[in-house]
Amino acid sequence: MNRNYAPVNQLFPQKRTRLRLFFGIQYFTCKRYCKWIFGTERPARSFSRGKLSYLCFSHSTPLFRKLKELDMQLQYNKITNLKLAVEKLNGILIRPGETFSYWRTIGKPTRRKGYLEGMVLFCGTVQKGVGGGLCQLSNLIYWMTLHTGLTVTERYRHSYDVFPDSNRTQPFGSGATCFYNYKDLTIKNETPFSFQLCLNVTDTDLEGEWRSDAKPHYTYEVYEKEQHITHEYWGGFTRNNTLYRKTIRPDGEIVRDEYLSENHAVMMYTPFLEAGENEQRKAPADE
Repeated sequence: MNRNYAPVNQLFPQKRTRLRLFFGIQYFTCKRYCKWIFGTERPARSFSRGKLSYLCFSHSTPLFRKLKELDMQLQYNKITNLKLAVEKLNGILIRPGETFSYWRTIGKPTRRKGYLEGMVLFCGTVQKGVGGGLCQLSNLIYWMTLHTGLTVTERYRHSYDVFPDSNRTQPFGSGATCFYNYKDLTIKNETPFSFQLCLNVTDTDLEGEWRSDAKPHYTYEVYEKEQHITHEYWGGFTRNNTLYRKTIRPDGEIVRDEYLSENHAVMMYTPFLEAGENEQRKAPADE
């Protein structure tokens, strides 16, 4: 796993003008298009309706979360957005030497394509945006990929931790934020085997699988170290940890214990909340 794919966030919250934000987005968007056109990566483009023989890893996340003072319609709209994106991704094959790009495969989410306004996190605030909620899908794919032999070559973490934990089942920092098109999630197949991404949206959950044409040789355990909260000099708090991964043989022997990423996020809520406080301010499925 390449330890350079998860850049450390700048911890001090920076306020930028609307003009700076606009031109910054245009610059990085154009830069990404140039990479897609002139880059040397072999993009994953093949699909298969039938599933490959072997299951590598599966996971699901709930579609609905209780969030204080948030319009539930945004969550219903998110489901529409997820279904549209899943149609573009379900069944895609990553053959040896190919690279999967989340945004290159989905395309730009627009109203014309049927995408609706969902919840997006922008500069530490909850806002509405067309295509909102697709981070739940990129989070799912990233988490599943960490449990396979595939290599994550690009991934971004939210700079802000907006909601406190509630029944969290994965380590902090184990998601992948997305913003079209320059905050991408890219995955390269450096193995001699083909992999297939299978996705489904049910009435209650977003479900995913990584499958392969060869039986997996290993299982994986992702865990965190050095989890701590820091009171910064500028008055706020940041949450920090480091993720590692164990590669385990069928007989239980650990053959590798490797660094994955270092995560830092500005906390947008009061740390050290007592149990039972803010019960409805639960972490959304896409965080």
